Amino acid sequence: MNARPLILLSNDDGYSAPGLLSLRDALRVWADVVVCAPELNQSATSHSLSLHRVLRLRSPEEGLFIVDGTPADCVYVALNALDRVLPRTPDLCVSGMNHGLNLGVDIFYSGTVAAAREAALRGVASVAISADARADRAHAAALGSTIARGVLEAARSRPAGGGLLLNVNIPPGTAWTTRATKLGRRNYAGDVVFRRDPRGGDYMWIGGGEVTHHEAPGSDTEAYDAGVVGITPLSLALDEPATMGLAQQVARAVSA
Repeated sequence: MNARPLILLSNDDGYSAPGLLSLRDALRVWADVVVCAPELNQSATSHSLSLHRVLRLRSPEEGLFIVDGTPADCVYVALNALDRVLPRTPDLCVSGMNHGLNLGVDIFYSGTVAAAREAALRGVASVAISADARADRAHAAALGSTIARGVLEAARSRPAGGGLLLNVNIPPGTAWTTRATKLGRRNYAGDVVFRRDPRGGDYMWIGGGEVTHHEAPGSDTEAYDAGVVGITPLSLALDEPATMGLAQQVARAVSA
């Protein structure tokens, strides 16, 4: 058996992002780390896969692989390219450390979370780690590494590690406590800013509006506002049993 666990590390900020490099160094203290990350920044690409264009894979140095695609592309390639990227199935997938937060509804847009989710869907225990831009990077990376090790130990204690997916957010500062959380309520202003180009045509910028947190006891947003690191379990099951009756009502109406 291998004495050191094998970690697949990815992100959505790109292979040269300082957060990824800091987290890689912290993880290397206790694990073997293979990076497979996007060539360019892929923030907010969610779980998109590049199915209608070719992808390029290159490796400028040992243990570093770069894909000109999305975060989900990177993890997909790493886990399915036989031994071209990974020598064996990784014990854990870590995504991050993202430059910025992924709280509440952010998880639906986040490429960071999607990279971890892609691995979890394929049976590899995974954790996505994000840090506020005002968090001390070295301290945040050290904490992220400690949390990743805890996730690995938790996965090993389960009958099957597959499907385990956690989302971590680190507030500003240099030292933190942690707590288990649920997803909070985080709303963005729906900004669409119109401009006119030199030829008279309209173009738009979307997003980037004011963000607000609403009261949600026990949530990741509440933890962040209190300066606490939230560790949130995410489910891979998207169906909602509580609304099955509504689906049955619609099905009956259509059949009738």
